[in-house]
Amino acid sequence: MRALLSALFGVLALSACSSREILNATASDSGYSLTQNIVYDDSTGQKLDVYTPHGAGNAPVVVFFFGGRWSSGDKQEYKFVGQALAARGFVAVIPNYRLYPRVHYVELLDDSARAVAWVHNHIAGYGGNGGRVVVMGHSTGAYNAAMLALDPQYMVRAGGNRSWIRGMIGLAGPYDFLPITDPDLRDLFGPPETFENTQPIFHVDGNNPPLLLIHGGKDETIDIKNTNNLFDRVKRAGGAAEKVIYPDLTHSRVLDVLAPRLHGSADVMDKIDAFVRRVTAGNPPSVVPPSSIQTYVPPK
Repeated sequence: MRALLSALFGVLALSACSSREILNATASDSGYSLTQNIVYDDSTGQKLDVYTPHGAGNAPVVVFFFGGRWSSGDKQEYKFVGQALAARGFVAVIPNYRLYPRVHYVELLDDSARAVAWVHNHIAGYGGNGGRVVVMGHSTGAYNAAMLALDPQYMVRAGGNRSWIRGMIGLAGPYDFLPITDPDLRDLFGPPETFENTQPIFHVDGNNPPLLLIHGGKDETIDIKNTNNLFDRVKRAGGAAEKVIYPDLTHSRVLDVLAPRLHGSADVMDKIDAFVRRVTAGNPPSVVPPSSIQTYVPPK
């Protein structure tokens, strides 16, 4: 099995696109139903897919935002994520959102918030509980999830409230990336005088829903300081946060290991499972749990 995983990881390293194609091709079609291309916002025509475990009712819901530098990606590329979440008994929702250069960061965050609002209002018809919603993202998608959890204005503009989000899971996300120097990102997040407003770390108020921040120690795409700095800021503010660092995982592998065939190489899915169940159990907690930090040690 270790030799098989090693060989597969070697193939996955060729490109993020090819890795997703392989993982999607090996994702099971059984155990869940997939409802595709549901329009969640009539004004923009944006759509989402819902993965419902067979027999689900009142189930926790995980809304997953994909990455791609806010300029590329599509929900259909993440079947393996939807299947992995559904296999744990969660209703998984994967929305598209408008991308740069069509829109700038506020608009793509508004899309993300409208997707969550749709879930809150409609997911009962797909086996989920609109009061048990966790947002999750990988890479730049983790930014989307973090901003919804930390800056209340986006859910309010979508007709909802930040309290609709019971938790946030960030996989290798950018949360503290000033200075912004790349021309495309300066345009995406501009004007420069408002750059601070674009950073999740500056919206920490200690009242955030619980955060689970996961990062790979070998990430060469998004500096691990983003996760460390956000965790530290939330902890200082008295908010709820957990941090798990996997020393041997790269930027893409921290997501790839969600695929059931790769679970044995890191327990990321187990951490996500436990977190979702904890934050969606019962009523929203009135007492903020203590912050924690963990480092994954692979089994010998």
